[in-house]
Amino acid sequence: MIPRQHGSYERSGEKLQAPVDKVDFSVVVPVYGCSSCLYELHERLRSSLRTITENYEIILVNDASPTASWEVICELSKQDSRVRGINLSRNFGQHYAITAGLDFSRGDWVVVMDCDLQDQPEEIIKLYRKAQEGFDVVVGLRTERQDGFFKKLGSKAFYVVFDYFTSSNFDNRLGNFGVYSRRVVRSICSMREQNRSFGLFALWVGFKRAEIDILHGARKEGRSSYNLRRLVNLAMDNIVAHSNKLLMLTVKIGFLMAMSAVLFSFWLAFRYFISGGGVTGWTSLMVSIYFTAGLMITCIGVVGLYVGKIFNEVKGRPLYIVQSTTFDPEQDS
Repeated sequence: MIPRQHGSYERSGEKLQAPVDKVDFSVVVPVYGCSSCLYELHERLRSSLRTITENYEIILVNDASPTASWEVICELSKQDSRVRGINLSRNFGQHYAITAGLDFSRGDWVVVMDCDLQDQPEEIIKLYRKAQEGFDVVVGLRTERQDGFFKKLGSKAFYVVFDYFTSSNFDNRLGNFGVYSRRVVRSICSMREQNRSFGLFALWVGFKRAEIDILHGARKEGRSSYNLRRLVNLAMDNIVAHSNKLLMLTVKIGFLMAMSAVLFSFWLAFRYFISGGGVTGWTSLMVSIYFTAGLMITCIGVVGLYVGKIFNEVKGRPLYIVQSTTFDPEQDS
C-alpha cells in the first residue's frame, strides 16, 4: 500500500458525516518517537482487540516524529489493512494529533492511548467491560505511575494550579488512556478551538463517566517531551483557555491594593495631625512605586494572554494539516 499524498488536506470536523464503512472499535494513537515500539504495540493491540471484536481499526498519527515512525506505520499498514496511518505535515503536538485521529475514526467505540506502551493494550479489555455497564467514558487511573519523581511531581503541581484556577477537581493520576463512545467523540470533535487538551475536553462534555484502576507500564523507549518549561506553558494555556479566574484574581489584587492605599492615606493624615511631622524615606517610596508598576505590568500581561488567545481563535487556521495517509480519506466522508 503506497501512501497517498494530500499536501493541503485538512479535516475540518465541524460537519462530519457518517463514514461509509463503520467499525466496532477504533484505537487512536499519536506517534512521536518510539518507532521501535510500534511493532510490539501493533501485535499486542491485535491480541487484545480480537477478544472484543474482529471489526476494528488502529489509527496511527505520525506527529512529525524525528525517528522513522512513518516508515514503520507504512510497513504495518501493508501487513495489516486495519492499520490506518496519518502523516501530519509538521509537529503540531500530541493533542492535535489526537484530534486528527478522532476526526478520521469510524468506530462506535474509540480508544485513545500513547505509543510508548506505558498505556498497556491489555487494559483495553478491562476498560471496555466497564463501559458495557452503561458508561460513555471510561478512563484509566494510573495507581502506580511508572514515571520519574520529577515527572510525577510536575504533573501533580500542574493539576493543583489548574484545579485552583478552574474550580475543578481533576485527578493527576488520569491520562488520555480510556474508552469513549461515538457520541462523546462526536462532541469532542465539534470543539475546534486552537488550544487543545483532550482529557479536559472529555471531562467538559460530560456524559456518564467512570474511572477505574489500570496497570501503568514502564516507558519502552526515549523520554517524555513534557519537561518543566512545557508543563508551565501547558498550564498557562489551559488556565487561560478554560477559566477567567486569572483575570478576576488581578481585579481582586488591584482592588485590595487600592483599598490598602486609601487606608494608609488615612493613617498618614492621622499621623500628620497628631505628631505634626512629615513622612520621610525615599526607600519606602521607591519600593512602593516599583511594586505598583510591576503589578500593573503583570495585570496588563494577563489581559494580553487572553487577547492573544482570542487572536489565535479568530484567525481560523486549521488545527492540523495532513501530508499523506495510507488510505483514501475521501472514502470516509
